[in-house]
Amino acid sequence: MPQVSPQRYFHLHLVSDATGETLNTVAKAAAAQYSDFRPIAHIYALVRTPSQLNRALREIEEQPGIVLFTLINPDIRKHLEQQCDALGVPCLSILDPIIATLSQYLNASSRPQVAGQHALNSDYFRRIDALNFTMAHDDGQNTDDLEKSDVVILGVSRTSKTPTSIYLAQRGVRTANIPIVPGIPVPDKLSTVSGPLIVGLIASAERIAQIRRHRLLSLKESRSTDYADPRLITDELMIMKNLCSTHDWPMIDVTRRSVEETAATILNMLAESKRQER
Repeated sequence: MPQVSPQRYFHLHLVSDATGETLNTVAKAAAAQYSDFRPIAHIYALVRTPSQLNRALREIEEQPGIVLFTLINPDIRKHLEQQCDALGVPCLSILDPIIATLSQYLNASSRPQVAGQHALNSDYFRRIDALNFTMAHDDGQNTDDLEKSDVVILGVSRTSKTPTSIYLAQRGVRTANIPIVPGIPVPDKLSTVSGPLIVGLIASAERIAQIRRHRLLSLKESRSTDYADPRLITDELMIMKNLCSTHDWPMIDVTRRSVEETAATILNMLAESKRQER
C-alpha cells in the first residue's frame, strides 16, 4: 500500500489596507495547487498606518513565510518591501501584474483607491438588496412574489439550497429556494412564473443520507428516522426529477460539487437565458 506523504506547513502572511478578502481568496486558490503543503495564514486587515504595519512585521519576523499584500500608500508599501527584503522573505503585491496589464491595454494610468472594490456604489446596494430578498425567500418562504426572483432553486433536503442561494445573493442575484418534500405540493405560482430561471439540485441518495445522518447527530437525534433512509431518499429524488422533467427545468448534480461550483454553473445558465431573451 503506497504511503501518503505527511503534510508540511508554511506561514503565509496577508497584508491589506482593506478587508483582506481579495488576498485571502487568491492565496487560497494558489495554495490549493500544492496539496502536500498546508498554509498557516496570518491576515492583517485595514493596515493603513506605519504602526499597524509594524505589528504585522513583528509577526513576520517571528514566523517567516511568504508575504502577499495589497497596499495603496506608497510609503507603507515601500517599508513593507524593504523590511521583507532585510528579513529574506518573499514579498509580492498580487494586483501589480493585473494593474500593469490593464494600464497597457487601456493606455491609461491607474487611480488607486483604498478599498475601492468595497465602495458604496449601485452594485453594492444591489448585492445588499439581493441578500435581503434571498433571506426572506429561504426554504419556501414568501412564494407569492417569486416573479421578482432572478433564480429559483428547488431541491430535496440537504442539497445545499440555502448556501448556494446566499452565495448567489452575494453576487447580486435575487434567489428563492423551495424544498421538495413528499406529499407537499410545490407552490402553484411556480408553474406560471416566466421571469426567473428555475433550477433543480440533485445528489446521490448515499451522499444525501450521509449529510442527513451528520445533521441528526449534530442535533443529538438518536432515534430511528426515515429522514436518512437511502431508499426513501431515492423516492424523494424521483419526485424531484419528474417535476423538473415535466416542466423542462434544468438540474444540477451537486454530489461532487462545491457550493461555489454549483453557483458558477447557475450563473452561466442565467447568463445564457438572458442572451436568449435578447
